Amino acid sequence: MEKNTIQDKVKSGLQWRGRIWLEGTDGTFLGHGRVVLLERIKEHGSLSQAAKSMEMSYKHAWDLLGSMNRQAGCRLVETTRGGKSGGGATLTPAGEKAIVIFWYYHGRFQDVLKEMTAEFAENLCEEKKICS
Repeated sequence: MEKNTIQDKVKSGLQWRGRIWLEGTDGTFLGHGRVVLLERIKEHGSLSQAAKSMEMSYKHAWDLLGSMNRQAGCRLVETTRGGKSGGGATLTPAGEKAIVIFWYYHGRFQDVLKEMTAEFAENLCEEKKICS
């Protein structure tokens, strides 16, 4: 007979969920959407194309980028103005590092949520004796 995992014993779909972001005195510095914006800038080489790919206005993307650059104390993205050859945007080493660091902590946070779900299931079954 196959032994069920603790999660299998708890009603289907119950799990702790959450979002993680880094906040400063000026509000959000780095979160999922901002990191995706940085990744799209890297992919497209353009702030306007990155914004379009996210169905975001250029102004909003520009404001987010400005906020991140101010709060970081260094540029995460270098931009060049348009013209004959067009403008562009590239990540700085700090921008690259911000992406890596965010996804690292995001992964750790997801692991904590999984642990919390397992602990909840154990404690619920232990206390209520409903999962036997």
